[in-house]
Amino acid sequence: VSSGLLADEPAKPGDSRYEIRKDHDPNGIGKFYMDREIAHVMGFGPGGQGAEWLERAVREKEEKLTLLIKSLDLKPGMVVADIGAGSGVISILMAEKILPDGKVLAVDVQQEMLDRLRENTKRMKITNIEPVKGTQQTTSLKPGSVDLAIMVDVYHELEFPYEMLLDISKSLKPGGRIAFIEYRKEDPDVPIKLVHKMTEEQVKKEASLPEFGLKWTKTIGVLPWQHIVLFEKRTKKPGR
Repeated sequence: VSSGLLADEPAKPGDSRYEIRKDHDPNGIGKFYMDREIAHVMGFGPGGQGAEWLERAVREKEEKLTLLIKSLDLKPGMVVADIGAGSGVISILMAEKILPDGKVLAVDVQQEMLDRLRENTKRMKITNIEPVKGTQQTTSLKPGSVDLAIMVDVYHELEFPYEMLLDISKSLKPGGRIAFIEYRKEDPDVPIKLVHKMTEEQVKKEASLPEFGLKWTKTIGVLPWQHIVLFEKRTKKPGR
């Protein structure tokens, strides 16, 4: 809670991209990027509570995950990066769609989540998901290696969205795509805390910085609570 005596300040010395504000949503971390507060991360949690929430049985009814996967236009042989993969719910759904030669790179910063993902894939005998340990600022993915990068309810929680999006864009092949799946902030009926929602306009604003080399292609609105905002990596710089 702010005392009202401290001024807003950069997140760290010399870093003008981020701002720390003393008055902020309690569900956010008080760090702002392009006038948007970054939300608290959905962690593994005590006893794996966070992972269990991701794996909840009603998630299909709430979010229509099968419809999401269908909307991604997955093809056999694709390399797909699931950024913030957690325990692998989305990775597992995508894995069978890109067989026989495709691969899912399941990226997460939490070792507990990756361990649970390994347990889940071993139990289900899925062999084309590769866990990848990322950091707060990098995905650990090879440049030019990914056909599609997907973030499901993840981007709004990234502590360093600029650095991560720059890294993700470098990992894409020319013409590769990135999908932001975010709860619709435009819709007050979506029963999610405000700081965990993003408008389509905000996603476009943040993803359209020229250094990312991305262009918006379409937004898909078939899901009950979320929009799917799709960008493609340019094959050459604008104006050339």
